[in-house]
Amino acid sequence: MAKRTGGGRSRMDLRREADALEARERDTEKEETEDEDEEDDEDEEEGEEGEAEAEGEAEAEKDADEDDEDDEDEDGVKKKKKKPKAKVKKEKAPPKKRTRAVKEIRRKAMWRVFDNGGKTVGTFDFSNRVGAEELMAAKMEEKKTSFYILMIKEEITE
Repeated sequence: MAKRTGGGRSRMDLRREADALEARERDTEKEETEDEDEEDDEDEEEGEEGEAEAEGEAEAEKDADEDDEDDEDEDGVKKKKKKPKAKVKKEKAPPKKRTRAVKEIRRKAMWRVFDNGGKTVGTFDFSNRVGAEELMAAKMEEKKTSFYILMIKEEITE
């Protein structure tokens, strides 16, 4: 395939970057949970030295744990709280503008005889094409130049 000359990155490049970013985020989450596990282990070792202090702290932790029961897994591993997703508000479409009905203009078909300059030489009703052709033939003999006939639709003025 040819290289993109648009200067921007292709969809595939953008997708690869997004996948790499997600992988990095997963790795950092795993490391954070491992760090928390290690801190919990260290806290348990310190707790053996001062059991009397630990009992007071344990009661405080139980109160906090009752509030955050959803944060712990069956194994005692703390889970991160998922942030509630912000509700996406649907934007209301602006009300459709009312359009007025276009007034129908009545038109009438006519034959016009033109010279080479586009100047109107004669105008005839649509039913009188023979008259337009006779005028065109007479003008051609008289002036020795070319003329032509076109059908034109004109507005009817009442």
